[in-house]
Amino acid sequence: MACSGAIGGVSGLLRLKRTPAEGAMAARLSGTVRDGGNLVCGRQLRAGILLEHSQSLVSPWKAPERRRILLPVASASASPAEGSDSAGEGQAAEVGFLQKYPALVTGFFFFMWYFLNVIFNILNKKIYNYFPYPYFVSAIHLAVGVVYCLISWSVGLPKRAPVDANILKLLIPVSICHALGHITSNVSFAAVAVSFTHTIKALEPFFNAAASQFILGQQLPISLWLSLLPVVIGVSMASLTELSFNWLGFISAMISNISFTYRSIYSKKAMTDMDSTNVYAYISILALIVCIPPAIIVEGPQLLQHGFKDAIAKVGLNKFISDLFWVGMFYHLYNQIATNTLERVAPLTHAVGNVLKRVFVIGFSIIVFGNRISTQTGIGTAIAISGVAMYSLIKARIEEEKRKGKTA
Repeated sequence: MACSGAIGGVSGLLRLKRTPAEGAMAARLSGTVRDGGNLVCGRQLRAGILLEHSQSLVSPWKAPERRRILLPVASASASPAEGSDSAGEGQAAEVGFLQKYPALVTGFFFFMWYFLNVIFNILNKKIYNYFPYPYFVSAIHLAVGVVYCLISWSVGLPKRAPVDANILKLLIPVSICHALGHITSNVSFAAVAVSFTHTIKALEPFFNAAASQFILGQQLPISLWLSLLPVVIGVSMASLTELSFNWLGFISAMISNISFTYRSIYSKKAMTDMDSTNVYAYISILALIVCIPPAIIVEGPQLLQHGFKDAIAKVGLNKFISDLFWVGMFYHLYNQIATNTLERVAPLTHAVGNVLKRVFVIGFSIIVFGNRISTQTGIGTAIAISGVAMYSLIKARIEEEKRKGKTA
């Protein structure tokens, strides 16, 4: 037994000490690459040699990545059939459900965007029915989102992007416009019906076009301006016969349109290398800082005197706190999902998605709250939404043509 073991060991050493020519010949005859090496011009290069050479060519922090690329996929003892099976399984694992059906994934993103947006609008309006303090509620929306972002950063989902003074200078104007637009939107939601607020907010493309033409100096085609005519006519018709109309809700929605228009202008100047999740997190933090002083100054005394007491007496402490938490969570999630959704689609799909979202919100708010609307209001709303759809489609096509021109 000892002799046979010794003979086996000696024969094993003889096999290992094969000359390079014999190794190359064996590789060509068997059609396989042994020891995880790469077959280059009939020669077998060992992984260890490649790793040592690659580490001298790349920077230290890229060496582990190169190591993953160069290490063998299948073990040396595996047969060619086994190696092909494992490779096939690896390819099948890489092409999963998400990669195989991207349209379904995008559709799910759209569904969650609409669903979260509708739930937010319904819950937000229900809170205002017993707690009419939009400045405070606006701050709560952002505060819940900021806590969510801080927790996400603490667990590394996503990893927090570094920020410096230069980036903050770019993000502060965006955050101020975001805070002002958010507050005035909520003031309008508290004052009038949700459907009417969204009808007024359908004028936002008109303000965007005006800002692009007269502030940024971009020449817009006449077709784009003509598509906005139905929007203005429709909103005017809806406003004249809206049963819940009051000037506070109307003016607040208009200020919101102007604020969000300037937000889009400053956002173009504040393009950074950060991903959208981190950008939105920083904007939320800065916007919260902007929202807190108005909430304290405008509504603070009323809240301390009877605001909190009245709300707790009507619905109870647990429901009051629960409603504020969930409305803030839905607000943050629908904005985050909207950002992620719009990154997955083309500008044309983006435009259609925005229009359909507004239709969903208006329709569901009328059904849930049973808001009575006149025939003229319904017709005006339909005309305004149709105008927004035409404007969005024309603008998306113009942007697509510009993109193709730059690519060419």
